[in-house]
Amino acid sequence: MLNIHIRPHWEISIKGEAPLDTGDLLGLLLSIQDTGSIAQAAKSVKLSYRYAWGLLRAAEQLFGQQLLQTGRGRGTVLTPLAQKLVWADRRIAARLSPTLQSLASELEAELVRITAGRMRALRLDASHGFAVAALMGCVDRDALAIDSRYRTSTDAVVALARRECDLAGFHVPIGRFQEQTAAWYLRWLDPNQHCLLRVAGREQGLITARDNPLGLRGLADLAGPGVRFVNRQAGSGTRMLLEMMLADEGLPVDAIQGFHSAEFTHSAVAAYIASGMADAGVGMRAAAAQFKLDFIPLVREVYYFAVRREALDEPAMGQLLELMRAPSYHKQVAALPGYDANGTGEVVSIAEAFGLPA
Repeated sequence: MLNIHIRPHWEISIKGEAPLDTGDLLGLLLSIQDTGSIAQAAKSVKLSYRYAWGLLRAAEQLFGQQLLQTGRGRGTVLTPLAQKLVWADRRIAARLSPTLQSLASELEAELVRITAGRMRALRLDASHGFAVAALMGCVDRDALAIDSRYRTSTDAVVALARRECDLAGFHVPIGRFQEQTAAWYLRWLDPNQHCLLRVAGREQGLITARDNPLGLRGLADLAGPGVRFVNRQAGSGTRMLLEMMLADEGLPVDAIQGFHSAEFTHSAVAAYIASGMADAGVGMRAAAAQFKLDFIPLVREVYYFAVRREALDEPAMGQLLELMRAPSYHKQVAALPGYDANGTGEVVSIAEAFGLPA
């Protein structure tokens, strides 16, 4: 099976001069941050010591500032400029990776159809999440072809209703906001035609800067003076949930600085905060843990795949269910911060999941 990987790549240049390729530079800076030594860092990223020094000097000449500081007893450390470069790269990866993964999946499926003459792949449209990414990592593409696209929960469910995909990934909070959220998705889901596959339980909350320097305790604090917020994009399940919670607390969205900003994944929100460009955002505990940020829990929710009932009898869907029910996948899900694998792989009716009359 062909495997395609598309990674972000960026360059920096001054008009009229050759651009600086950040690929080797960022790997070197990250390694220096870990080891405190240019020599060890160059060795770990498989660069010669001479080339590493030349790369650092070229970058410092471009910026007109140092990238490294050497202090007695602490080795070599990154300057604020170098740290900002590292965080810029992490933000780029967090924001673009889901889109690039979706594109790679589409290309894989298309090339397989052309070169191997295989039957069409299962089409998965899903909002981005760590359990979904783990599932895609478990799929043997030679045995089970899946064409996955990351998009908002609403877009995914709409695509299923239009028969543009076979599975639609979305999430619903448990408790107070479940009925309102379910009513939104039931505009496109038909309990007589569709059912749900439980993927995982997970925790959403307030992600804050490390050690929570502003002492934020809940959503009401987001309206405080000087608090910079970073939001998810319109149409995402997380943004919809946030708007419900704010309305429930009587907090106007315009009172929150940055409410109308938009990042496209939980990881991108966390990276934005970790880079110092915002103080808080709403997202998953797993994203906060990924960037070593603080987390204030707000709600638990269930992530589902919606599917047409008749599709459950298809061999490819049976293979996917078998994979989702495997203990190895359950173990991966349970290891994700804030996740649980209770019921992972179970097929449930929409009425059962949302507490509707049978």
